Amino acid sequence: CTLVREGEYDEARYTIRYFQPDGDGELRMDDGTVFLPNDRYPLDRTSFRLYYTSLSEAQQVIDVYVEDNMGQVVQKSFTFQNDTDTGE
Repeated sequence: CTLVREGEYDEARYTIRYFQPDGDGELRMDDGTVFLPNDRYPLDRTSFRLYYTSLSEAQQVIDVYVEDNMGQVVQKSFTFQNDTDTGE
């Protein structure tokens, strides 16, 4: 993921959080931070990776929110379906 900013502001601060309305899984940052649903985590860089691990066989939906300290929010939803096909 890359934050695309309209300007460079010295005082700009960003946070990330997620909510999981469907399913059960784990979202973590590339630095190993495991997110708890709806807790805010500071973003100290503009480029990062997120990893999702399914913990259920049902469809899963996560909503990821990136917010700045001026109240602007960008929300993205992701839907996953666990593949239980064994290949046989």
